[in-house]
Amino acid sequence: MRRLLDRTDISDVQLRYATGTDSHDWELFRSCFTDEVEVDFSEGFGQPVVRIKADDWVKGTAPRMESFKATQHMITNHVITFDDDDHATCVAYVRASHHKPNSTGDSNQTVYGYYTNRFERTSSGWRIARVKLTPLWMTGNFGIFQTALVHEAAPAVTAELKPGN
Repeated sequence: MRRLLDRTDISDVQLRYATGTDSHDWELFRSCFTDEVEVDFSEGFGQPVVRIKADDWVKGTAPRMESFKATQHMITNHVITFDDDDHATCVAYVRASHHKPNSTGDSNQTVYGYYTNRFERTSSGWRIARVKLTPLWMTGNFGIFQTALVHEAAPAVTAELKPGN
């Protein structure tokens, strides 16, 4: 019975991640993470893998997502595996649509892929300790996403991770 509840809790965190992002509810978004989180958006976006304070991750994500007129992150097909009672991995499909009217082309850009998120049980419940986005393909104007990536200076990084770290 506990595993069923754990699965539900982990899926709820994934949904809060999407809802917090799209509604710009940064407190809700922050509630998804451990105090320090490893972020891997290296595939498709060229960003280094970083270990960062969750508060800094949220502060850096907020202006990028708010630079779009609208976003919609749909996270589905959660496959959750448990290493032990306090550690799990959730692989879930994502379709992340971004809308930003501009003068250089299409106003839309969509990422299709999956998240591989590492979860830890904390005193506050299940939280994401590692988020990894693997884009499989993208459609639309990638330029609007690139603009959002440089919208604000990147948050302070506590450690850039190299292979083997």
